[in-house]
Amino acid sequence: MLEVCWNDPAGKKQRAMGLLEDISASGACLQLETSVPLGVEIRWECPKQDFTGRVQYCVYREIGYFVGVEFDSTSRWSKKAYKPQHLLDLQRLVENAKK
Repeated sequence: MLEVCWNDPAGKKQRAMGLLEDISASGACLQLETSVPLGVEIRWECPKQDFTGRVQYCVYREIGYFVGVEFDSTSRWSKKAYKPQHLLDLQRLVENAKK
């Protein structure tokens, strides 16, 4: 769980709790219970790293809104800086399947 913040088009600060669904060096996908306008800057904090980026998509699926965020140049993610506990390591999964 993480808390995300953004300013709506009227300039009012908005907050929502969400789940980090996916993350890469250039962006992330968040699952939220509320929609977020396209193009707004969105921010959240994680242990050892803060993230800032722009909303590229926001689509509703059966269980909530999936919000795609493209990181700005100061928010590049790396496993060394922050590794979510639930992150699926595909390389390790393949290696374990070969055993």
